[in-house]
Amino acid sequence: MKKILVVEDDLMLAKAYKSKLTKLKYDVVLAGDGQEALEVLQQFKPDAILLDLVLPKKDGFEVLAEIKANQAWKRIPVLVASNLSQEESVKRAMNLGAVGYVTKTNVTLEELALSLRSILKS
Repeated sequence: MKKILVVEDDLMLAKAYKSKLTKLKYDVVLAGDGQEALEVLQQFKPDAILLDLVLPKKDGFEVLAEIKANQAWKRIPVLVASNLSQEESVKRAMNLGAVGYVTKTNVTLEELALSLRSILKS
């Protein structure tokens, strides 16, 4: 079973992601802020990470930079799901090592699941 770490501070959205991905037979762990995400990674080795950028404690850019700087985690594909849709935010996330970027307001749960599925197959 493929494992996904969902880093999202909006609890309703996080639960919706978890519900959708669990139905698709993924093992999903939630983290509500950037610091918690890094703590979860100490014990849980996901096959992919779904990462929001606007987070308490540590923002998604900081989390992404730390993941990509860590020998044990740097190969984990990170899909950014954010409402920051400005081009500079997208470029910054991709330059830090994200494999994809979706704007939450423009994507359905189904589309998000398809994006994750294609990342996990590659």
